[in-house]
Amino acid sequence: MQPPALPAILHRAVARTFRSLHALLPWLLALLLAPAAHGAPLPPAVGNALRAAGIAPQDIAIVVHGVDAGAPLLSHNARRAMNPASTIKLVTTYAGLELLGPAYRWKTEALSEAPPVAGRLAGNLYLRGSGDPKLTLEQFWLLLRQLRVRGVAEIGGDLVLDRSAFALPPHDPAEFDGEPLRPYNAGPDALLVNLKSVRLTLLPDPARNAVAVLAETPSDGLRLDNRLSLGQESCGDWREKLRATVDGETIQLAGGFPAACGEKALHLAPWPADAQVDRLFRALWNELGGTLRGTVRAGTAPVDAGVVAAQDSPPLAEIVRDINKYSNNVMARQLFLSLAAERPATPEGARRRVADWLAGKALQLPELVLDNGSGLSRTERISAAGLGDLLLAAWRSPVMPELMASLPLAGVDGTLKKRLGDSPAAGRAHLKTGYLEGVRALAGYVLDASGRRWVVVCLINGPRAQAGKPAMDALLRWVAER
Repeated sequence: MQPPALPAILHRAVARTFRSLHALLPWLLALLLAPAAHGAPLPPAVGNALRAAGIAPQDIAIVVHGVDAGAPLLSHNARRAMNPASTIKLVTTYAGLELLGPAYRWKTEALSEAPPVAGRLAGNLYLRGSGDPKLTLEQFWLLLRQLRVRGVAEIGGDLVLDRSAFALPPHDPAEFDGEPLRPYNAGPDALLVNLKSVRLTLLPDPARNAVAVLAETPSDGLRLDNRLSLGQESCGDWREKLRATVDGETIQLAGGFPAACGEKALHLAPWPADAQVDRLFRALWNELGGTLRGTVRAGTAPVDAGVVAAQDSPPLAEIVRDINKYSNNVMARQLFLSLAAERPATPEGARRRVADWLAGKALQLPELVLDNGSGLSRTERISAAGLGDLLLAAWRSPVMPELMASLPLAGVDGTLKKRLGDSPAAGRAHLKTGYLEGVRALAGYVLDASGRRWVVVCLINGPRAQAGKPAMDALLRWVAER
């Protein structure tokens, strides 16, 4: 027996209903699949902090993975390619420790075409760099003192600066953020001396209602035009209240400096590399009793020039600590270029070497984009899962102790010295931090209350990223309290 036919009006209503459901199907599927796309639910404290900060769930990526576990405890947006800011230094420093070795040292050499006679070097003196990230004022002075001890008192020719170890495109220090005098914007340099910077000390003088400025770094011909006024407000972000400009040999400082700040060091990169080395060399060489008859210029040492003196850098393990503890961008770029297999080193050569190294470790990071290896970049990319996999591999590496010891310790030192000091993560979290406009990041290792260690990665990209610190701190507390 056939069922009775539906009335026409009911038939049309049912058809419309099925058509509506069919139209809604993609939206329903997206809704059902949304949790899977983001991963496990976020801890309540983290979710609450994100909502309070106005950060959308799709703008944050998180991985929490036990170093002895087969799967992550928490994975949210883990495969999304994101700007990691300075946490990309973990790739550079881990690769450096494995490819070059913790004891690797750079060498800076002073060469001449003939030995000195009666204290006089008739020709040129060549300074040849190899990319030392830490050729500081003290190290440079030691190199010049070696010259004096070895009998060089007068240089009859020129001082020639040999940077041929690196082949680099022109660098614009204002390109990244319009702050060309900030030392973090200095470009890499095979003969990088004192991080291309000068140190000025600011001293409030309430009795005179003035601010004294002391030039701590020797610099021949340097003049200071001090137009600073002494302020009575709280110290706050004192650096943003200053205006520094350069005109030839003159550094002008203007703006206000709060008396509440006390003594502060102001680091500037005021001159092109040749001029900076010229002024520093002449000042130190004169102090050592030496004379230079010629000029200071760029060039290349002849193949038959002999080494008169040489200065080795500290070992890489020590340099990696400076890079990660204090997030030094210029030193990271020096190390990144030094990874290149060929000489002169190029950024592309460094990228190839890192790619080959990752492939040899079976680390698949298809989303990885390396620009300069420091994180001071708008184009560098990696995922939270990629950084997590890297840290898991580093945990099993022979260089794990050196890498972990280089990371800031929460509430104790480096970029985390004043952070998380009153939390369960204090003294138990070794983390690299990162911060750019629109980016906040952290990645490293956290020891929980039971003594188990976790890899933790958190990346935030978006217009509200600067408000993400409470959410990150809540995540670290959640892990540390386990």
